[in-house]
Amino acid sequence: MLTLAVGLDGNALKGGFVPEISRFLGIIIAMFYNDHNPPHFFVRYNEHKANISIKNLAILDGKLPPKVLGLVIEWASIHQSELLKNWELARASKPLNKVFPLE
Repeated sequence: MLTLAVGLDGNALKGGFVPEISRFLGIIIAMFYNDHNPPHFFVRYNEHKANISIKNLAILDGKLPPKVLGLVIEWASIHQSELLKNWELARASKPLNKVFPLE
C-alpha cells in the first residue's frame, strides 16, 4: 500500500507517495525512497507524526503520544534487522518488504 507523503509540517512532500511497510493499532509505519541518513522510518498516528532512528530507536523529528511511542519502539526493537534491510532497499529504490505488525 502507498501512503501520501506528508511532512512533519503537514504539507505534501515532493515525490508524492511513500510505501507503507506496517500498520497496527492505528499506527502507520512507512519508509521514504532514497531518504537522507541516518537510517530511519516514518510513523503516523492520527495527527501525530515522527521520524524514528532505526539504530537507536530515538525520535529524530516530530512527536508521538507516549503510549504510541512505546508501542512503536517495542515493534521496532523486534524488527530492527528487517527495518535496516528495508532501508537499504529504499536507498536503492527497490520494492520494500512488509513487516509484521505488533501483536
